[in-house]
Amino acid sequence: MDHAEGSTQNAAHRVPVCYRHPDRETGVRCTRCERPICPECMVSASVGFQCPECVRGGSGTGHAPTASRPRTVAGGPVTADPRLLTKVLIGINLAVYLVQLAVGYSFTDHFELVGRVQFSQFGPVEGVAGGQYYRLLTAMFLHSPTSYTHILFNMLSLWWIGGPLEAALGRARYLTLYFVSGLAGSALTYLLADPLQPSLGASGAIFGLFGATGVLMRRLNYDLRPLIALLVINLIITFMPGFHIAWQAHIGGLVAGVAVGYAMIHAPREKRTLVQYGACAVVLAVVVVLTLVRTAQLT
Repeated sequence: MDHAEGSTQNAAHRVPVCYRHPDRETGVRCTRCERPICPECMVSASVGFQCPECVRGGSGTGHAPTASRPRTVAGGPVTADPRLLTKVLIGINLAVYLVQLAVGYSFTDHFELVGRVQFSQFGPVEGVAGGQYYRLLTAMFLHSPTSYTHILFNMLSLWWIGGPLEAALGRARYLTLYFVSGLAGSALTYLLADPLQPSLGASGAIFGLFGATGVLMRRLNYDLRPLIALLVINLIITFMPGFHIAWQAHIGGLVAGVAVGYAMIHAPREKRTLVQYGACAVVLAVVVVLTLVRTAQLT
């Protein structure tokens, strides 16, 4: 953990603050001294951005901070509200949960992830195997109506992990990571779980954010032990009997998050966009293959 700026930052929950503006969080660092810098302090250099002190010392390009649009460590544009999409995702999850409570199981049954089921002897086959592939996506925004702790813990995790990660990646890359991880978790659940067993929750996507956060912390030389401890606790709970947790969604999301996160963080600058979204395309291709294989098994 970096303590150079005079305040202890929990990297698992918070991104650094600008060394000149302590009230501003940022995922960008000076390429020479590695101090965190906000958009106002960024000076465009030949590689990345530098702080005003390094530029005045003769190490920068001398360009004005507005000469080039500031970028995050993953190459995304820096925005005024770096947590906007995280707030939107939390709002969508909460809104859908309220609909579940108001409408009841008739709503949840139509959108939760289930492999193959017939609700009556002569009724149609429903579930992903019945062509309802949208369930792989919609299940990511549903939570158990009988358990307030389910959505509470997921939304707290999304805020703690997702907010800083969005600031570090940028909105487009963050949102792509979220959905790719969630779909990977749904696909693995569909492949391995009992086709009659329903599954729902944002946990697959959130575990993907965990994985990508670990890659980012490693890249920034942060202490990984707090994140690893939190992840281990979550995995222990995942596999504990009696909790009825879809471990497949957690593992699928985590693996996808590490893979996509590595591509996002370590992509070479000259081919950054191609590598980043190419990795997402590969993971989505795997999701499609797993889905088709399982569908063939169930039909």
